[in-house]
Amino acid sequence: MPALNHDDGWNIPADGPFYPPLPATYRGVHVQYVFFRCAPDSMAALLPAPLQADPAGSCVAAGLDVPFCTGYGAFQESFLLLPNLFEGSRGYYCSHVFHNGPAGIAAGREIYGTPKVYADVTFRRHEMGLVTDTAYGGVPVMRIDSTLGSPVAAKSLPALTLSWRLKVIPRADGPGPAIKQLIDGGPATSDLEVHMATRGAGRVSFHPSARCDLTGLTPTEYGPSYYVECSYTEGYAAVTYDYLAEPRDGSATR
Repeated sequence: MPALNHDDGWNIPADGPFYPPLPATYRGVHVQYVFFRCAPDSMAALLPAPLQADPAGSCVAAGLDVPFCTGYGAFQESFLLLPNLFEGSRGYYCSHVFHNGPAGIAAGREIYGTPKVYADVTFRRHEMGLVTDTAYGGVPVMRIDSTLGSPVAAKSLPALTLSWRLKVIPRADGPGPAIKQLIDGGPATSDLEVHMATRGAGRVSFHPSARCDLTGLTPTEYGPSYYVECSYTEGYAAVTYDYLAEPRDGSATR
């Protein structure tokens, strides 16, 4: 009997997939968020069509420490969310994710299109604050630091939805994508339990490197920062826009 039937499969190798099927369970996750504004043109340059930059919204830089995940083990991560507009709806586009766990990188890219790359990421507490340092290719590219601040109710935390990612799988028989979709990752999160939340102040600094230069996003104004301890389940997301099924001018047919 073959290892994989015609209509079956999660990922490869077929006889021992690199990561298990969804859902994935996360417990005791620590996250810091810093809200800031930057030059709208720099932000717009990182958004794929048909998303449009929303200069009225704030960007988000975040550091993440996951001590336990059933799907991908323990890991640390840093990422950027850019405010945008799509068909009249406001949301956030995930432009960069730096991650230090190989299974999580493969799963994030292959399932959701999350732009994960391997990097050295450290998430640490320092006195009454948090610091997330990111080095990509051995070169520092981003630092996020924030104060813990004062406790707040979970319901007062900003909603970071809609949560778009660009899923691109290249063709094997020539140039171009075999799959190109705009994914809303918001529906993937369920059973969210916030154990603690605080509001403080934060800063973000970007450092240029030959492989990744984010200095165009240098903050011009800061909003609040948040620290959250939580647990949740991660399942399936939603396909919002299929580029290969839509007109080439980017106009949606729905």
